[in-house]
Amino acid sequence: MSPGPPFDRETPALLVKIGRYPQHHGGLGVVRTIGRAGVPVHAVVEDRFTPVAFSRHVTSRFVWPTTGLEEPRELVDALLSIGRAIGSRCIPVPTDDEAAILLAECSDRLAECFVLPPTPSGLPRLLASKSSLHGLCEELGVPTPRTRAPENRDELMDAGRELGFPLVLKNRDAWSRLRTPAVCSTTVVRAEQDLLDRYPAGAIPPVLMQEYIPREQAEDWITHLYCGAGGTPRVVFTGLKLRSWPPHAGVTTRAVALNNPCLAKLAGDLCRRIGYSGPADLDWRYDRRDGRYKLVDFNPRTGAQFRLFENVHGIDVVRAMHLDLTGREVPGGPQADGRMFVAGQLDLPSVASWLLHEHRLPPALLSGRETERAWLSRDDPLPVAAEAIRYTGTVARFVRRSLHARFAGRRQESRS
Repeated sequence: MSPGPPFDRETPALLVKIGRYPQHHGGLGVVRTIGRAGVPVHAVVEDRFTPVAFSRHVTSRFVWPTTGLEEPRELVDALLSIGRAIGSRCIPVPTDDEAAILLAECSDRLAECFVLPPTPSGLPRLLASKSSLHGLCEELGVPTPRTRAPENRDELMDAGRELGFPLVLKNRDAWSRLRTPAVCSTTVVRAEQDLLDRYPAGAIPPVLMQEYIPREQAEDWITHLYCGAGGTPRVVFTGLKLRSWPPHAGVTTRAVALNNPCLAKLAGDLCRRIGYSGPADLDWRYDRRDGRYKLVDFNPRTGAQFRLFENVHGIDVVRAMHLDLTGREVPGGPQADGRMFVAGQLDLPSVASWLLHEHRLPPALLSGRETERAWLSRDDPLPVAAEAIRYTGTVARFVRRSLHARFAGRRQESRS
């Protein structure tokens, strides 16, 4: 790998997030990649015990717990206060759709303290909404699974029968997943009765229903890219998702970087046509039945597994954004193929689920030489220790709730 380019160390970066998700390895990746480049990096954290707050690469931490229920003006005022405390204009790096939308739609006010990509202000909201993304794909001729956005229970039932079962449920819009969530995360529903039980009589939350492409007929691919002004891609990376948690529908727990020129062109051409500028994480599902890559999600932000990808100059999407927005050249070159990304504590239950249902070992069980671990790092050991403590607490609470629900059900049965 050739030496990396010089970075502007006078322009710091800020990790920005909205909502509570303290155990997020993507944010830690942002802090590490910028900090290792010698750039000061500041972080918004939910509390002072958030794992990322323990990173040696963090210059300062701003404890700012948010829920997503706040008014935009309140959020912008708080961000400006953070920017003024940093003392110089910095580059915000969003790790969720809500933060990306806020930064774009309030860019005029935020420009006082932040350097932002010149993307059209309404574009991140349009892309993050599963419903409007589907409409955009149909308009531009980009393949995508059949999708419906029901407004009431009758439409819900009609859409289920039209799409067929199993089908996929998602929260329709970025902010609605925090304010009126339809599902906790992407969910596969196997039968109509399961769908009706999930949404009993009455108004339904903003939900998106998507055609399920059979697992045996599909491959899950990802593209991460950073685009400059006018939607010009500066770096484009492609990779294959091997496992996720929950299985086949959740966050990536293991993936491998694989050069896919066809998919890279699809993603790059889409961003050029819509004029998107900034980091992006796109999920595609390759459908062997018709031989097409179908766009499933467009996240207008850094993805949690973005550190899977680098080019031969050591440039990932976050480094590319910092270089571009500070007026420096972004070195081009092929991606480093064969790199593996592993989110260890989430990959373990994914492997267990695979063994349970497939009765055989999953592919790529062992890591290769070029493995990017979500938490473990020799030069930054404290975050993984903090995460282990929080993860143990999360598992303990889950087990306790499960046992409580089981015993409550048994007591109810004994009374009846």
